[in-house]
Amino acid sequence: MPINFIEDIKSITDLKLHTTSVLDQVKRTKRPVVLTVNGKAQAVLVDAEEYDKMSASLQVLKLLIPAEQDVREGRYEEAGQFFKEFKRDKKI
Repeated sequence: MPINFIEDIKSITDLKLHTTSVLDQVKRTKRPVVLTVNGKAQAVLVDAEEYDKMSASLQVLKLLIPAEQDVREGRYEEAGQFFKEFKRDKKI
């Protein structure tokens, strides 16, 4: 969802004057709209469904952080060896 710099940057005044139009744009394009105050970015308006997707993706990434740390520190086992021991332990 790359930002279109011509369409997706709006002043807070634009939002106040054209709220429905800006919300329709966010819903239609699925792109975020950057809201500015005095020419500086202050907030980002995102479609609710897209926000849910981003939030879920972030949660998955957070779960991977400890696993990545384990790999960096050598706390892992090759899959083949793991399944061999698992089958042996479970008598499969």
